[in-house]
Amino acid sequence: MMDDEKDTTLPEGTPETSTEASAETEATTQAETTEAVATAKTEEKPAAAATEATAAADTNDTSDEEEEEEKPTSKIIRKDASKVNVVITEEVKEEGVEIDEADQSGTTGEGHADFNWNMTSRSAASRYTDQERADLEKAFDASMTNIAEAEIMSAKVSSIIDGDVILDLNYKSDGLLPLSEFRDQAALQVGDTVEVYVEQQEDEKGQLVLSRRKAKLLRAWDRIRDSYANGTVITGKVVSKTKGGLIADCGGLETFLPGSQIDIKPIIDYDAYVGKTMEFKVVKINETIKNAVVSHKALIESDLAEQREAIIASLERGQVLEGVVKNITDFGAFLDLGGVDGLLYITDISWGRINHPSDILELNQKVNVAVLDFDENKKRISLGLKQLLPHPWEVLDETITEGSTVEGKVVNIEDYGAFIEIQPGVEGLVHVSEVSWSNQPINAREYFTVGEMKPAKVVTIDREDRKMSLSIKQLQDDPWTMIGENFALDSVHTGKVKNLTPYGVFVELEDGIGGMIHISDLSWTKRFSHPSEFVKVGDDIQVSVLEVDENNRKMSLGHKQLEENPWDTFENVFPEGSYHEATVLRKDDRGAIVQMPYGLEAYAPIKLMRKEDGTIAEVDETLTVKVIEFDRDSKRLTVSHSRYVNDIRKEAKDQVYKEEKQERDDTRKVMKKTSSSIERSTLGDLSAFEQLSGNDDDEK
Repeated sequence: MMDDEKDTTLPEGTPETSTEASAETEATTQAETTEAVATAKTEEKPAAAATEATAAADTNDTSDEEEEEEKPTSKIIRKDASKVNVVITEEVKEEGVEIDEADQSGTTGEGHADFNWNMTSRSAASRYTDQERADLEKAFDASMTNIAEAEIMSAKVSSIIDGDVILDLNYKSDGLLPLSEFRDQAALQVGDTVEVYVEQQEDEKGQLVLSRRKAKLLRAWDRIRDSYANGTVITGKVVSKTKGGLIADCGGLETFLPGSQIDIKPIIDYDAYVGKTMEFKVVKINETIKNAVVSHKALIESDLAEQREAIIASLERGQVLEGVVKNITDFGAFLDLGGVDGLLYITDISWGRINHPSDILELNQKVNVAVLDFDENKKRISLGLKQLLPHPWEVLDETITEGSTVEGKVVNIEDYGAFIEIQPGVEGLVHVSEVSWSNQPINAREYFTVGEMKPAKVVTIDREDRKMSLSIKQLQDDPWTMIGENFALDSVHTGKVKNLTPYGVFVELEDGIGGMIHISDLSWTKRFSHPSEFVKVGDDIQVSVLEVDENNRKMSLGHKQLEENPWDTFENVFPEGSYHEATVLRKDDRGAIVQMPYGLEAYAPIKLMRKEDGTIAEVDETLTVKVIEFDRDSKRLTVSHSRYVNDIRKEAKDQVYKEEKQERDDTRKVMKKTSSSIERSTLGDLSAFEQLSGNDDDEK
């Protein structure tokens, strides 16, 4: 057998595709087919086609009968090549493989008159030169599709058998995929065209390896990249909920849909979107891990862009629009005006005061609003709801004038007073000076409570400037008009302590009438660094009226004046230089306050509280002090323990000196007396001697 004549018999078990015998047989068949077609074209009779078809049918029947009789063991391969059926059997004769070629041009068989039925494969092969054979093989290869690995190609479903799909890629071998890979394509039928991914041209068994799943994923990623680059729209199905958003399946590739990108309005219930098919735009991709972030909100916004531009272009100040409340905040509400948002500030919701927009508005509520202002560049629209109603001052009852009595709700409290709303949008100010007839300071935040109803009298009203001042105290008669009769000088009254200051106590005697007790008028005998040491706010206290100033509405009160002034007596009890027992009540770096008899408190400079041992007297220590100053007018008594110690020392020295002097005087007296006795004795002797001498002279 020659080199170019190859055995075309297929061994048993040879694969149906991708074998060298199959390829060479197909090449030989292609050459013989070309010759047969050329012979058929020489026939000019109209009935040739029918005759050839009949002959072909007979030939096929004959071949089938021979196959049944000889029972071939090799697998039969049928390949459609230029509409010529080639049947290769295991029967091999000495001169080569007999090839039956049926001309399908007719049914009479007349088209085969010139065909040599005894031609063998060797004789047929000898009819072609090497160049012709090369050209035929080249033509056959050109008729096949070029397939490269790692590419996506279109394939035609040839057949579906037992859960497997056979795919024709117009290649020398077909592809085989399980039907489960086509679950996304309903009712797959023979003849449908699908895309597959070429993983290998030939595996270890020479088979073509394809993947439908990889083709879907790559196509899905291509669509995602195109959407990200060009803004095209992709479709996906929401498959599950995750933290912060949803998972959407876009052509077999899972993407992330953030909760903020689901819709233009806030979404609370994510579960409602699971299972829905939606359209998206890709806003972010990660090429490394093939991950993408999609947005349905961006698609909605792009759809509303033209509508928004049209709405803004047609806006006019004062125009009334219908909007839907889409969001409520502390400072106002956002309304959807049909594709464009507008802001309704809290101050433009009602003519009256409101604490929060939710007091009047609700989500998804439809309201009519007026366009107050808009910015075409920044796409900002300011809306107003109260502007659709007349201003309350314009419809205020004409009977409300100065001197009228009104009642309203406290809506705001400041340090200087409170605002009372007579009707929504009409407010009046009650200044702290108009709360009470008393001159005692009023704390507005303690006197008023937001929301409470208060009656008041209109003091002034200005309808043009829309201002009103109110008064609460003027609802009552001015008690100061009868102050002289009701609160005479030196009269005694009982009042309530309303306020304490470092310099005195404010006492309210009756509503609108009060006065102050100076800290020095609390006690005759005690000195206080603060009135809280003597009395507390809310205590009842008896006072005496010391002075009344009707013009300035002031009254001076006293508490110690209820008792007799003990200082008239103290001048005799505590004269300067007198000594008294005292107890240290308190002290500081400058001095100490000591408790004297009869409850009188005295002051001692710290340097004068040094004891005999050099230490300073401590609190609660009792010791003797000396009065060094008594000021009746200033009610001041100054004492010193050091002076007392010095006096004691001096007195002791004086006593010793006196005793020593007395002793000296006594000694001097004794000596003088003794001297006198002696002198008298001597003089006596002299007189006696003189007497004796005189007697002697007489005798003479």
